[in-house]
Amino acid sequence: MRFDILTIFPNLVLPYFEDSILKRGKDSGDIEFHVHNIRDYSKDKHNKVDDTPYGGGAGMLMTCQPLFDAIRAVKKENKGPVIFMSPQGKRFNQEKANELSKLNEIILLCGRYEGIDQRVRDELVDIEISTGDFVLTGGELPALTIIDAVSRLIPGVLGAEDSAHDDSFSEGMDGMLEHPHYTKPAEFEGLKVPDVLISGDHGKIAEWRKTNRKNPN
Repeated sequence: MRFDILTIFPNLVLPYFEDSILKRGKDSGDIEFHVHNIRDYSKDKHNKVDDTPYGGGAGMLMTCQPLFDAIRAVKKENKGPVIFMSPQGKRFNQEKANELSKLNEIILLCGRYEGIDQRVRDELVDIEISTGDFVLTGGELPALTIIDAVSRLIPGVLGAEDSAHDDSFSEGMDGMLEHPHYTKPAEFEGLKVPDVLISGDHGKIAEWRKTNRKNPN
């Protein structure tokens, strides 16, 4: 899976790929990341990428020229859909993560300020996604959220010993949340692990885990 991320703050994004599971997936070649600075495509002598909105109002909008040129340049290497993170987008969930994980390439456009010129959305954005009913200062955190959720569903990323099949919200969980988890020691400050989990009876353990799944509602 190839991810291309367009942002005016590359240094906010790049460190996330240098540790843990995403780094392992990158090093193994199961996923690859390309981060592009939108300012590099600005034709303004000061690399400006924003301007005041027509009709007045607070804040600034990201302008057409750098975004059109940046997206078109990236599309030469990445033929996947352009995803823009916005409050108006469809709510991101595990079902959407599963859907996106079936693709080979994705482009993520991170907005800033008051957003981007509507003409970019109309002409070049394929999918708009919201990660929740709240407002952030930019699209970088939502983009990383999408990348993280999608990457762990790609075969090989979690490793042969792991599986996302039994994750909360996964198809294997029928919409339920995971059961409680415990590890050693069996007793800590008088708090004990349920006896069934240390019984060695795998049938009873499986039944306990199924019974103790949580309803997200």
